[in-house]
Amino acid sequence: MPYDEGLAERIREVLHDRREIVEKRMFGGIAFLLQGHMVVGIVSDNLMCRVGPDRYERALTRPFARPMDFTGKPLKGFVFVAPGGFAEDGDLELWIGDCLRFVESLPPKTSLRAAVGRPGRR
Repeated sequence: MPYDEGLAERIREVLHDRREIVEKRMFGGIAFLLQGHMVVGIVSDNLMCRVGPDRYERALTRPFARPMDFTGKPLKGFVFVAPGGFAEDGDLELWIGDCLRFVESLPPKTSLRAAVGRPGRR
């Protein structure tokens, strides 16, 4: 399934000063990782956000957010956001900022699998 390349470019713009961000194809789309952990991603035209378990319920109250569900069971700590939820640059920046704050609180992944990816195009 193709992903929204225009949204990918917008995300790259927001993250342009974060050289440690790596892009990796995941979930039939693309993900942006920090220290081996997904921060945000794109599946089709949806923004996939890793907000963390403590901010999950609050994130679901935001417009256009819904549980991330690939297997019939929502993955707590992750939400999908439909395009209306990040149409404005400020909304996209807010989602990415929330996700970065959570991922920055995690220890770096050390496995080789986690480190494999493509540095962001800058």
